[in-house]
Amino acid sequence: MPGSLSHLTRRFFDVLRARPLLESEQELVGHWLSEREGSLFFAQSPVDQRHGYAAALTVIASGTDDLVVVRAALLHDVGKRHARLGVIGRVLASLLILFHVPLRGRIASYRDHGEIAAEELEAIGAEPLVVDFARHHHRSRPGAIDVSTWNLLQKADQPPKTWARNRPGIS
Repeated sequence: MPGSLSHLTRRFFDVLRARPLLESEQELVGHWLSEREGSLFFAQSPVDQRHGYAAALTVIASGTDDLVVVRAALLHDVGKRHARLGVIGRVLASLLILFHVPLRGRIASYRDHGEIAAEELEAIGAEPLVVDFARHHHRSRPGAIDVSTWNLLQKADQPPKTWARNRPGIS
C-alpha cells in the first residue's frame, strides 16, 4: 500500500501542512458529489479531504470533464477514517505495512482502507469506476479501468510537488 519511502516522506509533510477545506472548496466538492457521497467525503479528516480535493484538481487540470473520474479521485481514501490514526499513527502504520508486519485493529483498517472504501461506495450506489479505483488504487490496475484513466488517477493520488504547495487553489 504505502509506496516508496520518498512517497511516504512527501505524504508525511503533506499531513503536517494540511489545512481544512475553505468554504468555497467545500461548496465545489458538494457540486461534484451526491449527498451520500458527500457524507462519506466530509466524514474524513481534514487531511484526507485536502488530499482528495487536490487529487480532484489534478484530474480537472488534465482537461477531463468526466465527473465520474473526479468523484473517483475525491473518494478513493474514504475508508481511512475508520482507522482514526493521527500523524504518528499513520507513519507507524505505513512503516509496518511497508515491512509486511502482520497487522490487526486500527492499523489493519488503515492498510485495508481501499477495500473498506469500495464496500461503502458500492453500498451507496457509487459508479463502478469510483468503487474500483477505491478498491485497487494501491494495487494493479483492474481490467475495468482503462489505462489512460488509471494513469490519470494514479498521478492524482501522488502528493503535490513542493512548488505547488500552499498556493491558492492548489494543495
